[in-house]
Amino acid sequence: MPDLRERPFTDRGSRLLVMAADDGSLWIARALYETRLADATVLTGLRILSGSGELPVLRVLPDRVEFAAGVAMAFAGPDTLVLTGTGARAVWDGGEADIDGCVTLVGPDRAGHDAAAVLDAAAARWRDWFARLPAVPADLRERAEDAWWTLAVNLIRIQGRESLVPSKNGYVGLWNWDSYFHAIALRHADPALAREQIRILLDHQRPDGLIPDVVHDHGVLAETTDLPRSDLARLAEHVGGGPIGDVVPVTKPPLTAWAVWKIHEVDPDPAFLAEVYEPLARSQEWWFTRSDPDGDGLAEYLHPYSSGLDDSPVWDGGPRAEPPDLNAYLALQYDRLGDIAQALGKDAAPWRARAQALVDRMIARRWNGTRFATVVGGREADVRTPLELMPLFTGRLPAGIADRLVAGLRSPSFWAGHPVPTVAFDDPRFDPEAMWRGPVWLNVNYLLIDGLRRSGHQGTAAELRERTLAMVRDGGGLHEYWNPLTGRRAGRATTAFGWSAALFLDLAQEG
Repeated sequence: MPDLRERPFTDRGSRLLVMAADDGSLWIARALYETRLADATVLTGLRILSGSGELPVLRVLPDRVEFAAGVAMAFAGPDTLVLTGTGARAVWDGGEADIDGCVTLVGPDRAGHDAAAVLDAAAARWRDWFARLPAVPADLRERAEDAWWTLAVNLIRIQGRESLVPSKNGYVGLWNWDSYFHAIALRHADPALAREQIRILLDHQRPDGLIPDVVHDHGVLAETTDLPRSDLARLAEHVGGGPIGDVVPVTKPPLTAWAVWKIHEVDPDPAFLAEVYEPLARSQEWWFTRSDPDGDGLAEYLHPYSSGLDDSPVWDGGPRAEPPDLNAYLALQYDRLGDIAQALGKDAAPWRARAQALVDRMIARRWNGTRFATVVGGREADVRTPLELMPLFTGRLPAGIADRLVAGLRSPSFWAGHPVPTVAFDDPRFDPEAMWRGPVWLNVNYLLIDGLRRSGHQGTAAELRERTLAMVRDGGGLHEYWNPLTGRRAGRATTAFGWSAALFLDLAQEG
């Protein structure tokens, strides 16, 4: 829930964020793509005064901020913030206003508002949203409500369509695989909105089949020429192997058909399956025709951003890599395309055959008897990450190989502390605070839980689910990632993060 420090006061559809400054005043910024909040400031130094002095904030609720003496702040519309009350005065850097009934603080709508109507409407909006919260066990209810609030406030309009962004603080765009994870939670209460997240991405698919990394206010991010300068500088600093070429496609891991089928399982919609079938097939084909530069039948990530694991030590050896997760996702995508084909009365057998052939190829070329290898620059990388366990996701591994992977997962390398670290605990590159270099990410755990179930290891899946839910419940919020030693927020992680909220909810509602 909002607290004005880690989690701003905002509303569904609004880009306005109300936050507390270090001096106790409030400031307001606007959420914009690739723009720091400090560079998108709307108002600073806000204080509410009365004859007895400054009025403190008493409570922050999803629908309002309550000050002493009956003053409140609420949204009268996505772009309009108002103050309600009597006998008080708002002052801020460069301005002031008497609060007498209802006064517009920010927004184009300066028409008179009825204070009671504004507050009643705001309360009703949130009451209706929370009424749709999926049922969860009592001990997870408080965190689930926080997660459900997070999903609502991260909904904004991008290019005229309601889009669920990862966070209004730093991630103001419709990110590719984030949207699949968001849709997994939305399917339980608003499957039409879940399908819309998929549609937006597919409506921006390139003719060659690539689904862009990001859909944002100004267009899409689909290749390196679309990257902001700050991203290019960061990559040059952190990614080894020299500068990344001028034009490299940028996407995210192929999980579209997987997400589509998860929505369909909860809310069957054959018309939607028919709508997305051909685009999904073209996306699958792109990985083997455009992202397999050595032609060995195993796709590669051509850019760190395409992996989603931007700062992983996998990339220390160069800007191109083939960790085992990618082809595992593609194998499952073949199976999900088979499911969709079958639901549409088409022949699923070719898709099933391709799934098995890809898994066989992975085993023949990347299984070294101990783990699935990550290949960077034509050489096997020695870094240990849970990506080596992702072939479990296919559900098609021989039992002996699956058992060996599960034993590795349950070893001290990954199963100590709060699993699963994104670099093994005993790897020299493990850093519990650095993004993708040790912290726990919910999407990694979620995908492993899904893969464990598909591979017949229900007990380990259940245990990982329980430990993941407990970490989030007790860890202080819906963070972008967690320190695997403490189970608390890693220092640089964003809070109120979309896919953490979504995947926590999906795991929690199973109980």
